[in-house]
Amino acid sequence: MAEDRYSPEEQQYIEEIGLYFEKLGLPRMPGRILGRLLICDPPHQSLQELADALQASKGSISTSTRMLIQAGFVERMSFPKDRNDYYQLKSNIWSHHFKRQMESIVDFKILIQKGMTMLEHEPLAKQNRLKEMLEFYEWLEETMPSFMTLWEQHKNKKKN
Repeated sequence: MAEDRYSPEEQQYIEEIGLYFEKLGLPRMPGRILGRLLICDPPHQSLQELADALQASKGSISTSTRMLIQAGFVERMSFPKDRNDYYQLKSNIWSHHFKRQMESIVDFKILIQKGMTMLEHEPLAKQNRLKEMLEFYEWLEETMPSFMTLWEQHKNKKKN
């Protein structure tokens, strides 16, 4: 079985990634799959390999990989003359995830602005929570692109 190839430390690491996901209010299994895909060799795994390694049902793995695909963390791939589908981390996953977070911030900022418009004739005390939140999200929207620039500079420096 595939799980025998992993040391107790690696198995524990996979579990810790799952617990981290759970701490964020997400299901544990997608986190465990992500943990596995972060350290496995080869970097792609079939549904059966994931199920064996994580000691989980193929149904649970299938549901969780779909969630990870929709979230942009994982991609499905196949090989010629092989009927299996394989799953691997998407390339540039972290910058892609960060860009999606930035889009989410803009979307949420629009909702905050809608609330501000709705409360524009209400007492300031009633508006203050949204006002502070809007300030914070505007600051994030302004500041976060510089992080992507710094990341790209860092990556380019590492290549040279």
